[in-house]
Amino acid sequence: MSIARETYHHGDLRRALLEAGLELAREGGPDAVVLREATRRVGVSANAAYRHFSDRDALLADVVSRAQARAADVIEKAIGEVDDDLDPATRARARFRAVGVGYLRFALTEPGLFRTAFAVPTDLSRSASPDAAGEGGRTPFQLLSDQLDEMLESGVLPPGEREGAELLAWSAVHGLAMLALEGPLRDLPRSAIDELAPRLVRMVDLGLGVLTPSES
Repeated sequence: MSIARETYHHGDLRRALLEAGLELAREGGPDAVVLREATRRVGVSANAAYRHFSDRDALLADVVSRAQARAADVIEKAIGEVDDDLDPATRARARFRAVGVGYLRFALTEPGLFRTAFAVPTDLSRSASPDAAGEGGRTPFQLLSDQLDEMLESGVLPPGEREGAELLAWSAVHGLAMLALEGPLRDLPRSAIDELAPRLVRMVDLGLGVLTPSES
């Protein structure tokens, strides 16, 4: 038995394999997350890995949640950049826009993790999962919901527009992210996308505030 294998105890190997999986995702997206490669990087046998992850899908599922947690940290940092001394309505709108800016920031700086976090899941089962929560205890979806609730409470979001607003805002920002990463905008310089990001979230913000139920 190698020295590397002897050093892993209890949850250490699971954490090491998960970190290896995250690095694989960072380098090549979800398709790069392969259990055999993770075990090779950690320096253990496949049999040792199977005690913690039954197959590649099990490892990928945990990597997806961890990647979403990383996204939450970036989004929360963007929210934290908003001045707390702003009046409630202005602060609510600024924090809402910061969610979108943070989401795009994560997509452009960590494209592999971004694709893994948001291209693999087939439903919203991770939207409130503690495993997908960042250091602040909130998932990306929860952070978006929190800021929409704040907009509602401050009076800048009409009550009739609150239901389903997460999906509308998310779709718009995710669309720009994918166009920039894999679509016809992928050859634009990063600076151009950075300039578009605040304009897009401003449009989403104003659209949610201006539309009435009869126009939806």
